[in-house]
Amino acid sequence: MPTALVIDGHPNPDSLSAALARSYAEAHGDARVLALRDLDFDPHMRFGYRQRIPIEPELQDARDALHSARRIVIVAPMWWGGVPALLKGFFDRALLPGQEYRMSTAGLPVGLLRGRNGRFFMLADTPALGLPFTGNAAAGQVARHTMRFVGVRPFRVHRFLGVGAASPARRERWIERAARLGAGDGQHDARRARRGGPSAHPERSHTPDLSAVA
Repeated sequence: MPTALVIDGHPNPDSLSAALARSYAEAHGDARVLALRDLDFDPHMRFGYRQRIPIEPELQDARDALHSARRIVIVAPMWWGGVPALLKGFFDRALLPGQEYRMSTAGLPVGLLRGRNGRFFMLADTPALGLPFTGNAAAGQVARHTMRFVGVRPFRVHRFLGVGAASPARRERWIERAARLGAGDGQHDARRARRGGPSAHPERSHTPDLSAVA
C-alpha cells in the first residue's frame, strides 16, 4: 500500500485543488490520490449516531487506505468558512467511534489513527489580508477538530489564498510548491520505511461505539 494518502475534497476534477493533489502525489512517488467525487457513497448521516448506515464498498476501501497510510494529506477549498459538503460528508461517514477514535472515561477523545502525520492544503479566494476578517474556521475544522481528534499529528496547514485573482504564473508556483512538499515528504517517508519506523496500523475495534447519540 502507498505510504501517503492524498484526499482531494473538491467536487470538480479540473479545479486547482485537484491539480495540487496530483502534483504532490506525483512528486512524493509513493502516494495514492483519493478523489472523493469519484466514490460511490452517501455523504449524509441520515440517523446521526443513533443508527449506523452500512458502509459502502468504496467507502470501506477509503477507510482501509486511511489505516494503511503513514501520511494523510487533504486538499480542499474553503467555502463559507468551512469545507465542501463532499469532504464534510466523508468525515462524517468514514471516521467512526470505536474505529478511528474513542472517548476515554474522562470524556476526552483518544485518536486511533495515531502514528501518522499529515498536511492540509487549504485554498480560498480570500486574500491574506482578508483572512482575519473572514476567520479561519476551515483550517481549524480539518486540522484540529478532525485530524488531530483522530490522532493524526503533527498536521500542518498550508494556505493558498487569493485564488480567484491569482495569475496563471502564481497558480503554477503553487503547483510547484505542492510538488516540493511532496518530494520532501516522499524522501522522508522512504528513509523512515528503510529504518523500520513505528507501525501506522494501531488496533481498531470491529464493533462501532454507538454511545454517542448526538
